[in-house]
Amino acid sequence: MRNRSHIILRYITMGFFIALFAAKIGYNLVQTTVVNADAWNKLAMAELSRTVKITPVRGKLLAADGRVLAANRRLYTIRIDFTSEQFRFNNYREAIPALADSLAVHFPIRNARQWTERLNEPLNLHRQLTGDTDTDRRLRRQLRTWPLLTKLESKEVDLLRTLPFFSIGNSAKTGMVVEPTEERVKPFGSLAARSIGSVGQDEASSERRGRSGLEGSLDSLLYGIPGVAKKVPLTKYIGNWTDTPAVPGYDITTTIDIDMQDIVETELLRMLQANKADWGSAVLMEVATGNIRAISNFERDKKTGNYEVCVNRIFAPYEPGSVMKPVSMLIAMEEGIVKSPHTPFPGHGGRWDYPNSRSPIIDSHPEGIVPASLILPYSSNIGTAEMIMSRWRKNPEGYSQQLAKIGFCEPLNVGIMGEKLPQFKMKPSAVDLSRMSYGYTTAIPPIYILTIYNAIANDGKMVRPRLYSRLERLDTVIDLPVTYVREQVCTPRHAAMIRDMLRDVVMMPRATAYNVLHTSPVPLAGKTGTCYVIENGRYNKQKKRVAFCGYFPADNPKYSCFVFMEWPKIQYIGAASASGQVFKNVALKLHARGMLGNSSDYTLDTHPGTKPTLAALPAGTFTDYTSLIADLSLPRPQITATPAATGAGSVPGVIGLALRDAVRQLEETGYNVTVRGAGTVIDQLPPPGTPAPAGATVRLHLDTADPRPQQN
Repeated sequence: MRNRSHIILRYITMGFFIALFAAKIGYNLVQTTVVNADAWNKLAMAELSRTVKITPVRGKLLAADGRVLAANRRLYTIRIDFTSEQFRFNNYREAIPALADSLAVHFPIRNARQWTERLNEPLNLHRQLTGDTDTDRRLRRQLRTWPLLTKLESKEVDLLRTLPFFSIGNSAKTGMVVEPTEERVKPFGSLAARSIGSVGQDEASSERRGRSGLEGSLDSLLYGIPGVAKKVPLTKYIGNWTDTPAVPGYDITTTIDIDMQDIVETELLRMLQANKADWGSAVLMEVATGNIRAISNFERDKKTGNYEVCVNRIFAPYEPGSVMKPVSMLIAMEEGIVKSPHTPFPGHGGRWDYPNSRSPIIDSHPEGIVPASLILPYSSNIGTAEMIMSRWRKNPEGYSQQLAKIGFCEPLNVGIMGEKLPQFKMKPSAVDLSRMSYGYTTAIPPIYILTIYNAIANDGKMVRPRLYSRLERLDTVIDLPVTYVREQVCTPRHAAMIRDMLRDVVMMPRATAYNVLHTSPVPLAGKTGTCYVIENGRYNKQKKRVAFCGYFPADNPKYSCFVFMEWPKIQYIGAASASGQVFKNVALKLHARGMLGNSSDYTLDTHPGTKPTLAALPAGTFTDYTSLIADLSLPRPQITATPAATGAGSVPGVIGLALRDAVRQLEETGYNVTVRGAGTVIDQLPPPGTPAPAGATVRLHLDTADPRPQQN
C-alpha cells in the first residue's frame, strides 16, 4: 500500500512536469505564430528572397587539332569533423592500424607508419580539450575541419568510402566531409604555358578569373554567364532552386599546334643550354592566315642555371636592331626612294661621322657605294641610314608617320594579355632618325616585326596575327575569319624585291647568314639582327641581343618565324649561329615531319574517290609490270613463290622464296642452312624431295633474277 502511494506520487510529479513543458511549448507557439508573427515572417521572407549566384563552368582552351590545352577538373578535399556529436571515437581508434595500411596502399604519399602518426594527431588534439578557453576554441576549429587528403578524383573518393572505419557509411558517425573544388589543369604541362596563361582567385569578387595569357585576355568568353538560384522552403529545410541557369563559357580553339610547339620549344631550349644565354623567345606563324602555331619563352635561373618557362617577351617592346632594316626598305620602296635593286647609296667607306652625333655609324662590310640590293645581305647600317635620310633628313617625323601608316601605332589584338605598342619618337631629331632606320632608339615588340616579314612573304598582305580561331558553346559555333592589319602594306612587286634580298641574306657569300644557313635543304630567307643591351641608361658593349626573323620555304613561304635571345655567352653567340640556327632547325624538323606540304602520304584529301593500290604482287601475277620496270631501269621485285610439295622425311622445295621464308621453312623441318648470294632462292642442294635425315645441311643459291619463266 505504501509503495502504491509512492508510485502515484511519482506519476503526479512526472505529469506536472509534462504539463509544465507542454504549457511552455504552447506559450512559445502562441508567441511565435501570433504575438511575434510579423517579425518571424519578415525573417523568413528575407531568407526566401535571398539569391545565390551560380558559378558557370569555365570553357576549355583547345589546340588547333582539338586537343585540350586547359580545362576545368573537379577534385575533392577530404576533411574529418571530429566535433560531430555522433562521431565514433572508439571505432576510429580501433581502425587506425588497418586504415593506415589501406591508405599506404591506395594513397602512398605516406607509408603505413607515417599514416598511423597522421591519424593519431586529431586524437592528441582532442585530449588537450579542457573547457571553453580560447585555446579550446582554436582546437575545436582544427578538429572540425581536419584535412585528410586533397585533390582526389571522384573514383578515389568512392574508394576511400570502402576503407576501414569509413565503410560505416554514415557521415555523421565517420565525420567525413567531401569538399568539391575546381582546378584548372594543363594536360601538356609547361608546353605553351605562358601563352595559355593562368587562372586565380579574384580578391574583389572571390571568383576564379583569368590572370594572364589567353586565360586573361579571353576571360569574358571563357568565364561564361553566372546563373541565379533562389531560396525555397523544402520539406525539412530551405534549399536552393535554380531560377536562371548558368551559361558555360565558350570552348575556344586556339591556333597553337602541339607538335610545332614541341619542336620550337625543344630547339630553343637546346640552343639556350648550349650558349648559356640569359633568356630566349621564339614565335612561329602561318603566312597565309596569321595563325600563331607556337610560342616559346625560357629564362635562365641564376641560382640553378636551369631554364624555366618565363614571361612572354614576344609582345614586349625591345630595340630590334638590324631586323628593322627590311621595314625601312619596305617604306623606302613604297615612297619611291628605292626604284630598283641597283639604286645606289653612299657607303662612306664603312664609317660615317654623321654631324651632331656622338658616335659614328659603322659597317662591317665597308663599301664606297652601296646598292639597295646589298643593304640587307650585308646588313649595312650606313646604307639604311642614307636611304631613309635622303628623304626625311629635314623632316624626321615623316619616317615616324610612315611607321604609323603601316600599323605600328595600332594594337594588333592578337588575343593575349600583356600586348604592348611599339615605342618610337613621333618627332625625332635627325640623329635619332639615322639610328631609328636600322633598329636603335626604338622599342618594338617582335610580333610587329614578324607581322611585316609575314606581309613581305604574303605578297604585301599584312594579315593580323591571332591566337584563336573558333568559339563553341552549347549549340553556338563561331568561326572567326582571317583579318588584316592592312589589306596591302606594299605592292606585290616590292614584296618580291625584298624577298630576293632576304634570300640573298642566306645564300649570298659574305652575307650575314651565309656561313650558317646556306646549306639548309629547306630554302630559307630572313634577316639577322644584333643590338647592344641597355643597362643603367647606357649600352653595355659586352652584352648583345641577337635575333633572326624570316620565313620558309623561301620559294613558297608557309611559315614565318622570329627567334631572339639575350646575351649568349659561349659557342653560338652570333645572330645567325644562335637565333638563325634555331630558325633553321625548326624548318628542318617541320620538313622532316611532312609539315611543309612535302608529305607523300596517299590520302583521300590528295586523291579523292580513289584507293591506294599495293606495290607488292602475289605469286603468279607478275605480268605487264615487267615492261614498266624495264623502261624505268628499276630493280626487279622479289616475288614470293609457292614452295614445291615434298613428302615427309625429304628436303622441302624452297626455290623462289625469299631468304627469310626459305630459312624458316627448312629450319622448321629440322635442316641446317648455308647461303650464297642475295635475292631469292634460284637453286638448292639437295634438290627438293631428296630424302635426308634431320640435321642435314641444305645449301641455298640466291640471286636477284626471277627463277621462273616470265610472262609477257
